[in-house]
Amino acid sequence: MSTTTIVSAPGKVLAAGGYLVLDQQYPGVVISTSSRFYTVIQASSGSANQIVVRSPQFHQAEWRYTVTYDAAGILVTPREDSVGGKNKFVHLALQHTLNLVSEIHSVAQVQERLSRGLDIAAVGDNDFYSQRAQLESLGLPRTIKSLLQIEPFCHNGVKLTDVHKTGMGSSAALITSLVSALLIHFAAITEEDFATLEGDGRRLAHNCCSICKVGSGFDVSSAVFGSQIYRRFGPAVLDPLMKGDFATGTLKSVLNSSAWDYSFRPIQLPPLTRLVLADVEAGSDTPSLVGKVLKWRGHEDSCETAKELWTQIDESNQSLARQLDALSQSYVQDKDAYEQTVGKLAYLPAHEWESVSKAFYALHQTTQQIRNLMRRMGDLAGVEIEPEQQTHLLDQSIEQAGVIGGGVPGAGGYDAIWLLICSPPGTSAPSTESNVTPLLAQESVAKGARVVQLNEIPGLREAIQRR
Repeated sequence: MSTTTIVSAPGKVLAAGGYLVLDQQYPGVVISTSSRFYTVIQASSGSANQIVVRSPQFHQAEWRYTVTYDAAGILVTPREDSVGGKNKFVHLALQHTLNLVSEIHSVAQVQERLSRGLDIAAVGDNDFYSQRAQLESLGLPRTIKSLLQIEPFCHNGVKLTDVHKTGMGSSAALITSLVSALLIHFAAITEEDFATLEGDGRRLAHNCCSICKVGSGFDVSSAVFGSQIYRRFGPAVLDPLMKGDFATGTLKSVLNSSAWDYSFRPIQLPPLTRLVLADVEAGSDTPSLVGKVLKWRGHEDSCETAKELWTQIDESNQSLARQLDALSQSYVQDKDAYEQTVGKLAYLPAHEWESVSKAFYALHQTTQQIRNLMRRMGDLAGVEIEPEQQTHLLDQSIEQAGVIGGGVPGAGGYDAIWLLICSPPGTSAPSTESNVTPLLAQESVAKGARVVQLNEIPGLREAIQRR
């Protein structure tokens, strides 16, 4: 067994499919980002069967666990001397993953590999958290150049519960990196199998992550597999595990079951375009937003209106996916013509594009149509899916030259906004209001989660040594 295992997993932007992806009938378009979470697992010099999980970017972010063994399997118990309070996601990840390892190998093998305990450090790229306070403390303006001057994996100066997140899926990226790293560290899956999108090991990691962080699933799927058109699994597959009384030894069979009927198709943004993100340092309570929308959708007075509106949104979402594919294909068919077109569009606002490129103009119109339909759903459900401030910011940004479109990702609210821009060589991102902070994240060039080495990632060694 290697003494150190490191897995990184990307954040995400749900560009199309907010709320709809909760229903298996509707797919979503999700783009994985270059910002990543890293889990570093090392054997510790501590006591046997002790696991320490640290998040060295925060105050009092350390969770200690004791692992015990009996006929019912493996039990992971939080220790009273943990200083980070409860951490549901991490606890479930340890509990389920170690039990899965014991079913694949044996309890004795888990016990042997925990003979010195484990030290686990988890850190996320700076983009997952608002960096406004850092910039202000350094006396720097809110620009990309300034963000590059902040040390990697910087300490946020607060407790984890008090940090301002940017809505890029930090929880899913964390759990994906943690579960995958555990499975590889304990040899339940091989690095070679995990390295391919079609590998059984990667799918097993996805399924295990999905029971540790239950939801619509697109965030976990994009963290595992990368940018994609995603359709969720039928939730009934989780029933045997969610009851909490499933028989010992059934975890492996459930996670390997053919009932996991989710689907994903890899996708990428068209060449010479770029994803741009901006932090508004507010954030939203996604479960609350989702609950209100689903209540509106299920009410007898609004269910028919909701069904009709969701059909319209779904048609626009799928149109967006087709247009992204078609533009990528047009680049392959005539690279020179494509590059010339994007070069022209970069210096024109989108409302002037129709005479230059009907395809890019149609993509712009589709992104605007999705925004309009999502705002209507928010109005009908009494939910700020695209709040007035976000509308003003997006409208101002989309009016600028070279901007294809944008939106408020996922469930909406006050999370970061996204823009898709034409980005031929020599152009820069559009400027935005001074109260908005850009993010460094772009579309990920890597396909989902991956194993990395400590020296490959600038600042990672220093971050995990921080206490």
